[in-house]
Amino acid sequence: MLTRGPWRGRLRTGENGSHAVEEEAHGTGRRDAADCRLGPVTRSRVRRVSGSAVRDRRDDLATEEPLEIRLLAGGESRTVAITMRTPGADFELAAGFLHAEGIAGPGDIAAIGYCTDEDLDPEARYNTVTVRLTASRLPDLGAAARNFLTSSACGVCGTASLDALRDRCAVPAARPPVAVSATTLYGLPDRLREAQGVFGRTGGLHAAGLFTPEGTPVAVREDVGRHNAVDKLVGWALLGGRTPLDRHVLMVSGRVGYEIMQKAASAGIQIVCAVSAPSSLAVDLAREFGITLVGFLREERFNIYACPERIEVGRIEVEQAAGTP
Repeated sequence: MLTRGPWRGRLRTGENGSHAVEEEAHGTGRRDAADCRLGPVTRSRVRRVSGSAVRDRRDDLATEEPLEIRLLAGGESRTVAITMRTPGADFELAAGFLHAEGIAGPGDIAAIGYCTDEDLDPEARYNTVTVRLTASRLPDLGAAARNFLTSSACGVCGTASLDALRDRCAVPAARPPVAVSATTLYGLPDRLREAQGVFGRTGGLHAAGLFTPEGTPVAVREDVGRHNAVDKLVGWALLGGRTPLDRHVLMVSGRVGYEIMQKAASAGIQIVCAVSAPSSLAVDLAREFGITLVGFLREERFNIYACPERIEVGRIEVEQAAGTP
């Protein structure tokens, strides 16, 4: 079953320790007088110029708002991140971010809710999420203790050290075998695009999708930040007890940088695909952590930058550039 965001609501913990996200879909950026929440789409007026024709009209924009992520344990609270995001699936975003940074894993989250601080404006309360941990005290953030100020464009400013990532995400000695055919890969961009409901209205959102090795979509999330979309996916899996994601393929719109590969490694994902280019550090991480990295996946062609053995192709022809050993 394909799950789509965005959502809103609250997360509760059941008697058996499982999580249930009690949320309802919301579609536009218009403010509800009762709860002051914004949706993923904001309406605006634009002047469209085409040749000599000028026309004023209404347009839909992708909403971008700050989200403050707070930790709560033993009666003590601390802000760990402020990120620019598209409202929706905020609890999944918070859980996925904390998982990627090694702050909270399976079983570490007791509950997630919007802020109830009466000192904040009503609108700001829905831009602040508090994650209550099962521990009796806040964790020592160690290497993660930095100013987690993030934007929708570039991810965390001042990336986590590679050493810290190695400590958290050692390559497992044994992984379940995963193989994907080239034919299946060719279909992923269109399937991702088909699930992007908000992008269809705004043209301004990135998407991340989880697929089975056969190409069946499992979950898709959208956001103005591609790294936020991945956090929402991982958070969805974490809160639903679906991690590790070592039997899934991650497909993202746009390019792939360090942040996305960090999140993929933390979630145990073995295959990452993108419609655009990877960065040099993304390729380095993919090779070090044994992740198959596919870029420029479009129009029935792609490049494999790391671990090509998981991609099944009918025939392999290797051409070496002049002067290449």
